[in-house]
Amino acid sequence: MNLSKEFEIVHFNESLSSKTLKDLYSLNQDNTPEVGSVRSVESFASLLVKSSVNLLIEHKKQPIGFIICFRESSEYESLNYKYFDQKKEKFLYIDRVVIKSHYRRMGLGTRVYNYLDELAAKELLPICCEVNSIPLNQISLNFHAKNGFREVGERDFKDHSVKYLIK
Repeated sequence: MNLSKEFEIVHFNESLSSKTLKDLYSLNQDNTPEVGSVRSVESFASLLVKSSVNLLIEHKKQPIGFIICFRESSEYESLNYKYFDQKKEKFLYIDRVVIKSHYRRMGLGTRVYNYLDELAAKELLPICCEVNSIPLNQISLNFHAKNGFREVGERDFKDHSVKYLIK
């Protein structure tokens, strides 16, 4: 999908170059607690192997963001993922969305979500995710509401809380 001459969204899998994999892992770690921390590059690579849909956001062929999604019945141990897996027969779960800070507020997130909408619509899949409510991620809650998501549950963990959302 071409966003402009400079921005592009491409599907990717676990067979990334070592450098790109490390870059994406670093991007993930730079964006905690908004997205969950991952122990190591190897653990991040394992996450990609288990996932179903991965999109890379590039600016002038350089990775500036990504989205990792799972389908139902995946071998993913996340309690947030399991919330939806226990309630929905079919779905697309957005596990993490990361965009480098100086590329935010440019409409890239909306464009990526529109692309996911098109993918999910082909199989009539609801799109599910969670957003931190403690620590509060109001920007993400607002973004998801603007993009048609509604709250369907919440959960308190030892060190944070989340709201479960669906579209």
